[in-house]
Amino acid sequence: MTDVQAPSTEHGTAASARRSPAVAHGSAVARDSSVDAIRVALLVVVFALHAMMVGVSVGPDGPVLENALEGQAWFAAVSWVVQIMPLFFIAGGFSSFLHWRSMRARGASGADYVRARMERLVRPAIVLVGVVAAALVALSLAGLAPELVATAGFRIGQPLWFLGVYLATSALVPVMVRAHERARLLTPLALLAGVIAVDALRLATGLEGLGFVNLLLVWLLVQQLGFHLADGTLDRFSPAALWSVAAGALALLATITLSGPYSADMYENLNPPNVCLVVLGVAQLALFQLARPRIRAWVERADASRLVSAVGERAMTVYLWHMPVLVGLAGVLLVADSQIGLALPEPMSAGWWASRPMWLAVAAVVVVGVTLVFARFERAPQGARPVMRRSSTAGSAAIDALCGVAGVAVVLVTGFGPVQAAIALALLTIALLGSANLGAAFARATAAMRNQRRSRRNGIATASQAATAA
Repeated sequence: MTDVQAPSTEHGTAASARRSPAVAHGSAVARDSSVDAIRVALLVVVFALHAMMVGVSVGPDGPVLENALEGQAWFAAVSWVVQIMPLFFIAGGFSSFLHWRSMRARGASGADYVRARMERLVRPAIVLVGVVAAALVALSLAGLAPELVATAGFRIGQPLWFLGVYLATSALVPVMVRAHERARLLTPLALLAGVIAVDALRLATGLEGLGFVNLLLVWLLVQQLGFHLADGTLDRFSPAALWSVAAGALALLATITLSGPYSADMYENLNPPNVCLVVLGVAQLALFQLARPRIRAWVERADASRLVSAVGERAMTVYLWHMPVLVGLAGVLLVADSQIGLALPEPMSAGWWASRPMWLAVAAVVVVGVTLVFARFERAPQGARPVMRRSSTAGSAAIDALCGVAGVAVVLVTGFGPVQAAIALALLTIALLGSANLGAAFARATAAMRNQRRSRRNGIATASQAATAA
């Protein structure tokens, strides 16, 4: 979900620039249309999957809002196709690699890169947390059952894990790119060893919490695969070699899930993430590399570059807001059932499946409308006066990244209650504005107050001396 940009003079990107149809005339900046297009396609898959998960019905104890796909035996096989998060992080790694090297070539520091990523990713999150928290508080005050409010907040917050992890992996891009440049093979192998060690420890002890260490290790490793895509490494693989890599990865995945300790459901392997997602990511990377020429050709033939670019520029808004839209529409269905007697088919029934095309269409239209409203917050307003910023250091950039991750984690783990939302907004605001800037502003304010008190004391002393002299 990042801009796919890099100067074509960077090593490994000149060839991509020549192959890509989307190269601006007279510009040294190139875009890879295949990566842009696949990110949009993956976003559509995420929306459609989450929309299909929404199960709304009325049970003996009242309204029920559930994951309709949870517990379905057939979904494990489907998950091998629709679990696209590894490819999402691969595309993110591709974009981040080129973006950072482009900034570095212009003299930017790693802290500058982290600040740029925080500002881009955190701004729409602040709006989401504020609006959703206010809406849920309003629903509570209106008398909605606390259980439904809590369920709505939980469902809305579920996809935020991606933002939290993406903030963390993005903040480490300068470090990981340096590791990639110095040890292209050793770096992913070391990460893979870490992932396997965490899995082994979790499986041996039964302590599921240990597995969440892989929230960082798994996705850093998958992001690293994107670096190999960006630097042209995969361009040296023949189609036969790529097919072999994909087949071998899928065979290994089948072995460790069907006769090994891992679930065959790739969504169960997401929480906590484990080595299965890495293996799946390798297969997806090889298949994507095989498909890239055809994707580029389709974008050019269909003249879809403007549409792809328009959606890509609003990708984080779409991702953050699609779940609030789905939960809101589920609420509308419950109100319609209680007020006008609209029949709500039981999830997985024939009537439920028959209603899915209309449900998907309506949800898509509403998501587009909401995106048009809130996409303005994804980037700084055009024409806004530039803010004078204190130069970021590695330490201040690290604090900003930690605050961003912590702000997302607060609502992800504890919900959108008023207190939790206030804490999350405070942390996200620090990440957006920058701890260095806020520290400098606080120092200026403190100095101004100190000078004001000193001036007041001097004025009183002067007046006292004048009175004594008189």
